[in-house]
Amino acid sequence: MEHPQDPLTDPRMQAAVAELQELIRSHFPTATFDVGEADDPDGVYMRAVVDIDDTDEVTEVFIDRLVDMQVEEGLPIYVVPVRTPERIAAALEQERRDRYRIALPG
Repeated sequence: MEHPQDPLTDPRMQAAVAELQELIRSHFPTATFDVGEADDPDGVYMRAVVDIDDTDEVTEVFIDRLVDMQVEEGLPIYVVPVRTPERIAAALEQERRDRYRIALPG
């Protein structure tokens, strides 16, 4: 993949980020995004915070277009969908309750 000097200001990268955000928002209107650079591998990383239990549902929305951007257009862009902090806390609490129930003598 070709790496521009400053990927965050590259017009092609900015268009790709905007397109992916719109694609995700079209299915998950309350999604929020953080965009930045990272180096493992080098590229632009977009974190999509979505109020949903299963982030695989989010990935299904953008994965085909993301692969096209990476392979066909040579853009080093990556998307990481994550649950909201509230969803994460609820899942951890449910996991704690489940462990407690299993540990109780029957």
